[in-house]
Amino acid sequence: MTKTNDTPPDRLSTNPSSPHFDQPALERGVGIRFKGQVRRDVEEYSIPDGWVRVALGKKVDRRGNPLTLKLTGPVEAWFEDVKDDEAASDDAAAATSEA
Repeated sequence: MTKTNDTPPDRLSTNPSSPHFDQPALERGVGIRFKGQVRRDVEEYSIPDGWVRVALGKKVDRRGNPLTLKLTGPVEAWFEDVKDDEAASDDAAAATSEA
């Protein structure tokens, strides 16, 4: 079964007040690779502009939002459920070829 849209948006934010917030995309799970390393602490990213925002520890501003740093570099994004489906189909194919 192939999903209709297997690529995440070019820009996505976890903050509900942001115009780039997309709940269905976040529910699917988005993986981020920044400068060759998988990052799990990304608050917002932009693929065309080449940056990510990451939380600065547990520090918050006066409104309770996390303080973030903007890091620039190459950004790759993918949906976690698609990667899991591909891995499961690869495992199933390997199991049938061994039998």
